[in-house]
Amino acid sequence: MSTKSVCQNVKDATKYCKDVVAGKIPACKWVILACQRHLDDLIHSKDKTFPYVFDEKRAEKVLRFIQLLPHTKGKWAAGKQNIRLEPWQKFSIGMPFGWIHREKCTRRYRKILIFVPRKNGKSIIAGGIGNYMLSMDGEYGAEVYSGATTEKQAWEVFRPAKLMIERTPELREHCGIEVNAGSMIILRDGSRFEPVIGKPGDGSSPSCAIVDEYHEHQTSDLYDTMETGMGAREQPVMMVITTAGSSIGGPCYQMCRDAQRMLDGAIDDPETWAMLYTTDDGDDWTSEDALIKANPNYGISIDADFLRSRQREAMQSSQKQAIFRTKHLNHWVGAKTTWINILKWNTCKPRLPLKELEGRPCYVGVDFASKVDIAALVAVFPPHGDDDDRWHVHGWYYSPENRVLEMIDGNSALYRQYHSDGLLTLTEGDVIDFEAIKDDLRGIASRFDLQQVGFDPWQATQFASEMIDEGLNMIEVRQTVQNMSAPMKEVEALVMSGTLSHGSCPVLTWMASNVVAKIDAKDNIYPNKERSENKIDGVVALIIAINRAMTSIADTGSSIWVLE
Repeated sequence: MSTKSVCQNVKDATKYCKDVVAGKIPACKWVILACQRHLDDLIHSKDKTFPYVFDEKRAEKVLRFIQLLPHTKGKWAAGKQNIRLEPWQKFSIGMPFGWIHREKCTRRYRKILIFVPRKNGKSIIAGGIGNYMLSMDGEYGAEVYSGATTEKQAWEVFRPAKLMIERTPELREHCGIEVNAGSMIILRDGSRFEPVIGKPGDGSSPSCAIVDEYHEHQTSDLYDTMETGMGAREQPVMMVITTAGSSIGGPCYQMCRDAQRMLDGAIDDPETWAMLYTTDDGDDWTSEDALIKANPNYGISIDADFLRSRQREAMQSSQKQAIFRTKHLNHWVGAKTTWINILKWNTCKPRLPLKELEGRPCYVGVDFASKVDIAALVAVFPPHGDDDDRWHVHGWYYSPENRVLEMIDGNSALYRQYHSDGLLTLTEGDVIDFEAIKDDLRGIASRFDLQQVGFDPWQATQFASEMIDEGLNMIEVRQTVQNMSAPMKEVEALVMSGTLSHGSCPVLTWMASNVVAKIDAKDNIYPNKERSENKIDGVVALIIAINRAMTSIADTGSSIWVLE
């Protein structure tokens, strides 16, 4: 092989990268930013003070290795063809292996996130990388794991990787790979590659962990355990290959959001490589352009006619729309039959901080759905004056400390994160201490012109009685269709107009994504949820607060609220 062609795969990847930045290849904002970051770093690497350099041969080695492996299913496997990586794949998985520390010569990127819709060749990427890390990375006693929450999902990566090795006897013989039913082992140094369901054992020390379909994980337990076990390795790789899911409260969504912030320059994370294939805000999801932008293997591993057919079906069915947009456009659409348009929710106008709202009228909604799980208190501040058309929303959330610390349910890890971020109050004991909520309500009454506090009498009768004795205007709002439908529709209208200024609060955003609208024969709607762990308490409190605002403003004849 001539010197000129020795790194042809890297050249293909670089051309793809430049074509994306130049607009010659349709791509979303996040892919463009990832490509631009690589090109910028290539320029920075010429400065010896920049801590990283790009080694083309390292990237080329990975790409050449994968393309010596055979396809394991479909028409290419039937024709006994080897894998041929597309330019986007060469860039997405080859380039991170080429970046190294200038002085230590170890890999720069420890985390590789490939966020891509279904049928875009994920198993090829995952299986190929797993086999490379087992046999060619040079790590003595390598431990490679394909981790998942179920046995079936764990084998989605391991099965094709195993077949690749079984069908490549030259590689098997050269490296001394022993292929067993549930593992692959290199006897001379004890290296192994195997699927893992749940957490690996305490003695595990992964050199590479591949997490497939991370969106299915309710907690980050498996990921955290893998990452913690990598401490003894010089240059481990944590690879996450996933599509979007239906829960924006899970660890996968948070990882994707952190990757977006990194690509945007909001946070510095030099050891994370992220390729996020989806569409942009404002793109027409019913267009073919959206399909091409989100699916880099459009017309290759995923049939164009198939995608267009699914798209047409989604245009006729709200239920199929959610599934289609999640699996084929990588949209986080919240609940499977969602109520709020999360894309619109995320573009609402910014809210004013509490300090700037002092003295202004406000309405509060309180939801005590459960004393042993989570409670919510939400304050809304109506538009004020000619230059402020926004409804400013601030929330306070509570959960019993013991329940969270003892990890009693699947949301405990999420609650702990919210508490760490200052978004959730943990009260002592096994049940929520209402005194903490009373204190916050007193604080609201002292700082703002508190008009009314709406509450559902369930679990709250004594609470309301005590607050009435302290002079607060407590109004009972039972959670009936009659009380909830109109304000719920109004919340939706405010979101669509961009004037519900919720401040992108992670807790309220998560809860909004969990709400399913239950619609009756008279077109009344009511907030519901698909699963018990999909909490919606903050949204219920918001709807109650809007109920009080609508009623009060209508009673006074104010013109700032116009009901259709």
